[in-house]
Amino acid sequence: MNIPWSKMALNTPSSVVRDMLQAAQAPGMISLAGGLPAQSSFPLEAIRVAYEKVFASGSSALQYAETEGYRPLRAKIAERLESKGIPASPDHMLLTTGSQQSIDLVCRILLDPGDRVLVESPTYLAALQVIHSYQAISHGVSCDDEGMLPESLEELLQLHRPKLVYINPTFSNPSGKVWSRERRQKAVDLCRKYGVLILEDDPYGEIRFNPEELDAPALAELDAAYEGPSNVIYTSTFSKTVAPGLRTGWILAAPDIVKIAARAKQGADLHSSSIDQRALHALMETFDLDEHIRGISADYKQRMEKMTELMTKKAWEGISWNSPQGGMFLWLELPESMSASNLFTYGIQEKVCIVPGDSFYAGTPELNRMRINFTHTDPDLLPEAVERMDRAIKRWHASVQSDATVTM
Repeated sequence: MNIPWSKMALNTPSSVVRDMLQAAQAPGMISLAGGLPAQSSFPLEAIRVAYEKVFASGSSALQYAETEGYRPLRAKIAERLESKGIPASPDHMLLTTGSQQSIDLVCRILLDPGDRVLVESPTYLAALQVIHSYQAISHGVSCDDEGMLPESLEELLQLHRPKLVYINPTFSNPSGKVWSRERRQKAVDLCRKYGVLILEDDPYGEIRFNPEELDAPALAELDAAYEGPSNVIYTSTFSKTVAPGLRTGWILAAPDIVKIAARAKQGADLHSSSIDQRALHALMETFDLDEHIRGISADYKQRMEKMTELMTKKAWEGISWNSPQGGMFLWLELPESMSASNLFTYGIQEKVCIVPGDSFYAGTPELNRMRINFTHTDPDLLPEAVERMDRAIKRWHASVQSDATVTM
């Protein structure tokens, strides 16, 4: 049958990372590829008790609910955001099926075919997929360790007149960097100047290894210094701080944006799981989420330090990586002659899975970059994971020497 696919379907390719994760399911494989939290971090007993409370309250939790989400939970989230300096109200909030749906809804209500979106270089792969599925065009803004370069951002704002600037400024995926306060303020100022909305994606922002050392306010907080409606659409999720299976995130934005996003959500799924939202509300009533996040952060810091210590001992020539202050990822730079895609292939042969970095770029990719997740793998397996990476790197060097011999 000749199926008449829509342009959206034809512009939504399979996720490269998802395809790689299928390879990671092979028996005996150690995966450093996915952006998965540690399962040991999930507060299983507290969540079980929360669901029991919901079921004890009666059958209303199993009924249809309002699209915007369970209002008591929205109020709890707003209260939490306010405590962190982000102006928030439950009336300016829409609960979503994870922050991935938030990205999709924002793109759905703002983007038409041919519209331009500015992103970091590199940026979150799944955000690029969503942008391209709506036939919009993404352009990468040059970045350094402190965030988008203001001169590059302003140049592209003038050149492309984008509809949206998508950023992941705190422990970003894939690079793990955290923007400086100065770069955050400059991005807010420039986007205000040119009348362009910012989509601030903040799934990892609370996982801070040394929170007292960071001066990294949300752009939504900095934007509040301006009069009038917010220019920042802020999204986050409980996936990294509680558990991804609860599939609960949120959009915080100006009322008009929330209103139209809610209409778009009605067409997608009517509302996200109301029973999960009620359970999260019950959890937040009695559970010390801040203490839980401090525990996650301490655990992830230890995992990151163990991983980097093991890699440092290997003394890989020409290979370097960042020292993240939070989040879930290491971003490796290989020698220019070393393709991360080739290293991925050798890694699969050695039964260790990493993610080549080329798919994280809107424009010309850097082929010698790769992402490693240090949060999901059991710490006891990290030494073996690094040993397998070492063997994969040695395979690459051997292949280069073999090719050089053949050409002589």
